[in-house]
Amino acid sequence: MKKIALIYMGGTFGCVGEPLSPMPATEFLPQLQHVLPLHLQVDCFVAPVIRDSSACTASDWLLLIQQIQNLQLQHYQHFVIIHGTDTLSYASAVLARFIAQSAHVILTGSQYPLLNVHGNDTREFSDAMSNLNFALEHVMQVETGVYLAFHHKLIHASSALKTHTTELDAFSGSLVPHASQSMLSSATIVQTEHIEKARAFNCISLMLQPIGIAQLEDNLKALSAQAPQVLILQGFGTGNIAVNEQVVAQIQYLQQQGCAVILTTQVPFGEIDQRYAVSQWVQDAHILVSNCAGHADLYAKVLQMYLQYDAIEQWHAHW
Repeated sequence: MKKIALIYMGGTFGCVGEPLSPMPATEFLPQLQHVLPLHLQVDCFVAPVIRDSSACTASDWLLLIQQIQNLQLQHYQHFVIIHGTDTLSYASAVLARFIAQSAHVILTGSQYPLLNVHGNDTREFSDAMSNLNFALEHVMQVETGVYLAFHHKLIHASSALKTHTTELDAFSGSLVPHASQSMLSSATIVQTEHIEKARAFNCISLMLQPIGIAQLEDNLKALSAQAPQVLILQGFGTGNIAVNEQVVAQIQYLQQQGCAVILTTQVPFGEIDQRYAVSQWVQDAHILVSNCAGHADLYAKVLQMYLQYDAIEQWHAHW
């Protein structure tokens, strides 16, 4: 029988008490093992980092990927990850970029805890076990790749998007991988130097608001005082942003400081389209244009580029 490696990384799934707080993994995993399906061989592991998912960062997910890749050397090829829902789409996208088609991986979580307030029995109303069972059953059936399982839906990890804060049906996306995902034929082996470099990763996403161009110029000036490594501009509609020469000059100044500036859209679904005349500035400013499945996938791609390349010119050459 093929073994499934179940990795617990925290989240609402393993919370107890009022108000909710995480049960220590050493106490939670024995409780979880009691309710796992008997017809599957599931080995449980604690993730290298367990924290509220809203506090997760790139280095946490790289440590998780490193754990998965080490388990692969021990002949595990099927993985289910329990993760908090706040950044579940980001975790999914990062794993999809780095693991590619090298293993069968499904991430899941829940809107309600598995256990009751006292932590001594399963909760009367919860989506936790339903989501986990769905993930465990499907991880043995899916093609290689990374997926998200939630509320009886299987979504390719690159396209996952959290679309509701509290409903059980909280995630949307496509089961078919995005076109950019098909180019990821091999995994990226996570090394210690990747994890250390990721700790300094500074990516700012600026969702454009209906403000004046002068205010946009001032906002970019403020950012340039201590430029991040990446600035993502979320435009309107198909990626439209109204700019002037001064705004373009501020973007170019950020680039000169080593900041990769990327244009995307704040609209959840659909492709960037630069057919409008208002978008000529994109060519003039020589910024990168997103070709990703969504914002989480763009974050994952940007992280991968940051770890691989130091110079902005390399980003443009390999984007």
